[in-house]
Amino acid sequence: MNKTVSPAIPETALPPRDRILAVARDLFYQHGIRAVGVDAIAEAASTNKMTLYRHFGSKDELVATYITELAKDGDALWDRLAQAHPGDPHAQLEGWVQHVENIFHGRVDRGCAIANAAVELRDTDHPARQIIDDYKTRKRERLVGLFREAGYAEPETLADEVFLLFEGARISIQCCSSPVGPASRLVGMLRSLLAGHAPHAGASGPRRPT
Repeated sequence: MNKTVSPAIPETALPPRDRILAVARDLFYQHGIRAVGVDAIAEAASTNKMTLYRHFGSKDELVATYITELAKDGDALWDRLAQAHPGDPHAQLEGWVQHVENIFHGRVDRGCAIANAAVELRDTDHPARQIIDDYKTRKRERLVGLFREAGYAEPETLADEVFLLFEGARISIQCCSSPVGPASRLVGMLRSLLAGHAPHAGASGPRRPT
C-alpha cells in the first residue's frame, strides 16, 4: 500500500505504542495485512519506523499484537453476556444472537478481522497463527458450554453448525454485499437451527426479543 494515509486518530491522543497499534488495527482491517507496510503505518500514526520497531520488534510482532487485541475484544463480549445474565445460558445465547443481528445490520463489509487474518497468514509458524487458533477454539467451546447448560440436544454438533453458519456468513458478506444477499438470512437460519435442537419440555431456547 503506497498511498499516503491520514492519521486515524489525533496525533496527541495516545502514547506512540497505542497510536501505532490503533492505526495498524484500522489499516489492517480496511486494506489487509499484507497490503499495509510499516511505512504507511508509521506515517498514519504520525511517527517513524524507528519508533515503530522500538515498540514492536517486527511487523510480524505488530500483527500478533493486533490479533491479540481482537481476540480480547471477542472474549470480552462473552464475559459481558455472562455478567449481564449470570447463571442464565438462554439469556446469554439470546444476547449473542442479538449481537450477531447487530453485526449484520451494520453491514460491516470486510467481515471478521480474525478470519481475514487467518486467510492471509498461511505460514503456520507465524506468531499470530496460534493466537487465531486458540481464539476460535475458545469461541466454539463457549457455544458448546452454553448449549449444554441450556439443555440443547447434541451441544457439540449444534455448536459446530452455528459456528460454521456464522463464520460462513461473515465471509459471504464480502462477496454478496446486497442487502438481500445470503448473509441477510443468517439470524433467521440461526433461530431455525436452534429450534431444531431445542431443549426438552420444561426448558426453553433463546427467546425472541419482545
